[in-house]
Amino acid sequence: MKSSQADIGLYFIAVVPPEPVYQQAQNWKEHFASQYNSKASLNSPPHITLHMPFKMKEKKVQLLVDELRDAGSQHQSLTLKINGFDVFPPRVVFLNVVKHLSLNTLQEGIAQVMKTKFNLFNADYRDRPFHPHLTLAFRDLKKDKFENAWAEFEQKTYNEEFFLDRFWLLKHDGKRWKKFESFSLKKE
Repeated sequence: MKSSQADIGLYFIAVVPPEPVYQQAQNWKEHFASQYNSKASLNSPPHITLHMPFKMKEKKVQLLVDELRDAGSQHQSLTLKINGFDVFPPRVVFLNVVKHLSLNTLQEGIAQVMKTKFNLFNADYRDRPFHPHLTLAFRDLKKDKFENAWAEFEQKTYNEEFFLDRFWLLKHDGKRWKKFESFSLKKE
C-alpha cells in the first residue's frame, strides 16, 4: 500500500539557542527581511543545523524520537560561543559559531544514527565539512543586495555564549518549521 503525502512529514535536527541569543538572531533575520528583502530565514527559528531536512513516514517518527533521545543522553552539555558575523558568498550571512569538538561529536553522532537506523544521509552543502552557524539571510538574498548587507555586517561585533543542554527535532507545518521535540544532553 502506497503512502500518501499526509503520511510523510518533513523534519530536520538543530540546536535552537536560548535567550538572549534567540531573540537577537531573530531581530537580525527581521532586519534582513525589511532592509534586503531576504525573508526565507524567517520560516524557521534561529538555529544551528545538525541534520539537513529529510522526509520520514509518520509511523517511524516515534522510533526517531527514541533514537535521538538515546543519542542525546550520550553527549555532554556544553557552552557555545558566537564570534561575530561571516558569509558563504554570494548569498548567505550568518552568526559565526566558534568550532567546538563536542558539538562536532554530537553532529557526527546524530548523522551516524540517521544513516544506520534510518538510511538517511546528511547532505553536506557542496561536500563541505560541518560548519556550525546561525543563518540570518540566505537563498533569497539577491547577489547585489548581498554586497550591501555584508558591507553593513562585516565590521559589526557580536560576542555571546550560551549553554547548550538540548537539541531539537523540527517539523515543517506546510509553511514554517516548528519545534517538535527536544532531546536533553548529559549534564556536565
